[in-house]
Amino acid sequence: MKKQPTLRERALRLLARREHSRVELGRKLTAHVRPEDDLDSLLEDLSRRKLLSDERYAESRAHALSRKYGAARIAHELRAKGLDKGLAEQTAKAARATEVERAREIWRRKFRVAPRTREERARQMRFLQSRGFSFDAIRAVVVGPGED
Repeated sequence: MKKQPTLRERALRLLARREHSRVELGRKLTAHVRPEDDLDSLLEDLSRRKLLSDERYAESRAHALSRKYGAARIAHELRAKGLDKGLAEQTAKAARATEVERAREIWRRKFRVAPRTREERARQMRFLQSRGFSFDAIRAVVVGPGED
């Protein structure tokens, strides 16, 4: 019979694959907690040893999300993963600096040509808005008929 991995081994295996937030890792490990395990002390120990870091997770996740989404969506996704609002907003703030360029690149990949009608323009703007880009970034990217 195969020996079940300890809670620490499971945590280290998950952290070896990618960064996790404290809340996310705790959620994944909860199903494997045995009576003799202390999940909170394990998470605290991993944080103290710098193996688990919400800040590192936020930066890593924001970088991955920034290829497809705007700052508002990045902040929302980080909060959904259990990060506190302040850290999520601070991390998303860095993404705001390049928001227009990223929105332009995403728009170019999706649409390639400027809208010819107001309906097309509205559709393109809704697409970028659904990706979490600010209105200012969207207006800078989507130029409609009669505008320059």
